[in-house]
Amino acid sequence: MTRDILFLLPPGFEDNGVRQYCPECAELWGVLNYFPAIRESLEITYVPIDKPRAAMSARLGDKNQNAPTLILHEDSPEYDNCGIMQYRGQRFINNARDIGRYYARRFGTPVPR
Repeated sequence: MTRDILFLLPPGFEDNGVRQYCPECAELWGVLNYFPAIRESLEITYVPIDKPRAAMSARLGDKNQNAPTLILHEDSPEYDNCGIMQYRGQRFINNARDIGRYYARRFGTPVPR
């Protein structure tokens, strides 16, 4: 099975002495809980709030370290209007709504509003 990699900030990370969460990452956790088949197709990797995020910059360069980011496996399908970008041949999507649109096309889930 091909597995895409989803980079998320962990829930309850600390930044500047304040415990926080990322709204876009939380949105994707909601989608994954609504549709468990998507979660089964992923490798989920938590990245720290501080940059550089080595696991991401090694694949996508220093300018592409947003969380959430979905890195598509080389065998994963590609669809129009899902915000797919490329860095040195690596395809990725770097925001929750476009990732949601991608899941809708790939897995038949509802489209995010």
